[in-house]
Amino acid sequence: MSGPRALTLGRIAGAPVRLSPAWVAVAGAVVLLFGPQVARALPGLGGAAWLVALGYAALLALSVLVHEAAHAVAGRAFGQRPQEIVLTLWGGHTQFAAPQATPVGTVVTALAGPAANVVLAGLAWALGAAADARGVPGLLVDATVWANLLLAGFNALPGAPLDGGRMVESAVWAATGSRDRGVAAAGWTGRLIAAALVIGWVAVPLVRGERPGLVVSLLLVWVAVTLWRGASESVERGRWGRRLAGVRLADLAIPALAVPVDADASAVLAGVPAGLAVVAVDEAGRPVGVLDRAALDGAAASARVPVAAACRAVAPHAVLAADSLPPSGGALVASLATAAESAADPRPGVPGLDSTPVWVLTDGHGAVRSVLPRERILTALATASRPDPEEPRP
Repeated sequence: MSGPRALTLGRIAGAPVRLSPAWVAVAGAVVLLFGPQVARALPGLGGAAWLVALGYAALLALSVLVHEAAHAVAGRAFGQRPQEIVLTLWGGHTQFAAPQATPVGTVVTALAGPAANVVLAGLAWALGAAADARGVPGLLVDATVWANLLLAGFNALPGAPLDGGRMVESAVWAATGSRDRGVAAAGWTGRLIAAALVIGWVAVPLVRGERPGLVVSLLLVWVAVTLWRGASESVERGRWGRRLAGVRLADLAIPALAVPVDADASAVLAGVPAGLAVVAVDEAGRPVGVLDRAALDGAAASARVPVAAACRAVAPHAVLAADSLPPSGGALVASLATAAESAADPRPGVPGLDSTPVWVLTDGHGAVRSVLPRERILTALATASRPDPEEPRP
């Protein structure tokens, strides 16, 4: 997420557009880098050359915004939900909430960003040519053209976390049927790109006895380190996703029996096998609670305790159609976690797994089928997080 101090600029494709405070560092670097170049190109500007360089920074921000907006619009067209668009120190990113994508949708969403930059570069070039832009307007047009071409070309490189990495992910996903393998593969190619940047632009010239510029070298190393970190996260995410493949809904859900809320809890338990859960339903058949057997401890044997008095309450957002959930893996966990967004207390940052003690799963007609306690999910996640000694490490 962008953080509480980010400045909200508006909304695109239903997602808020935010400017991170860290972007000020990007603007400052652009001004310091291009200010002297503008002064040399147009000596008569004097101090105004720094304002032109600031215009470069604004155009770069616009180019990044167009890039990310294209991701958001394309992703939404393919069934994903953009959560936020952020301009950051590293450029920008578009966050999707629990994306349920396909290989084709992933490729189109990824390519939409570079394609938008190519279009913007073409429009800027055509406008400059038509207006015969010279002087300051000509410099700004050139800056727009080259910034967008560089954004498009760099992001199209085939490795995570770049957009081209999504193409690698989708190709492996389509070939193997496993998105997690595709994510890991994109991470490995991203690592290769990061290493190639340092070797090709810094190490090789040094071996040849050449001295690459210090500023450019530092910038490339910074970019390479950033790429390496993002690629490594993809490798780990792919590995974690393959472990989560063993988290299956069929193994976690407990078959359940629906009973009226005013039924005698003791009598119900006496007739229900230990392997079945008990769900209290109201007159309309809506689940309102799951019987807690431990809550009956200490009650007098002769006392009549209604089921409703010994239940863990079930919020409306925790009643889900079983057939609408993914059968296993990270997609299942993400679907359960994001279900809390429709709760009565939609505070940001409240994870669904923490705020929901139990889910009730129904069939296509709304009849109770099973229950899914949070403890079972957490246990499965803890088991999945244990490293396999036979699993290869990077």
